[in-house]
Amino acid sequence: MENDKNGEIYSKVVRAGKRTYFFDIKSTKGNDLYITLTESKKTFDDSGRDNYEKHKIFLYKEDFEKFREGLDDVLAKIESLKSEDGSAEQENDNRFNSVSFDDLK
Repeated sequence: MENDKNGEIYSKVVRAGKRTYFFDIKSTKGNDLYITLTESKKTFDDSGRDNYEKHKIFLYKEDFEKFREGLDDVLAKIESLKSEDGSAEQENDNRFNSVSFDDLK
């Protein structure tokens, strides 16, 4: 394992609109791995100077699987809800697309 002096092994940066997310793998002095998830958002103070508002979550190895299960579950639910909305929209579209000229008399 390659370590820098802060215990950082790997970092993935994800830019998403006004926010940036950092996924960092780090190790303890005992070489146990953990993840830090950091959300960074650029803000401006009253004088117009920029600041970065940061929120950090520490995720320890004993929680990795439960975290993954929870994340997978909510992402699957989002996909399911999007599919339901899409099928409802499709039904509405079909209702208007299936009008025949005889219906207009």
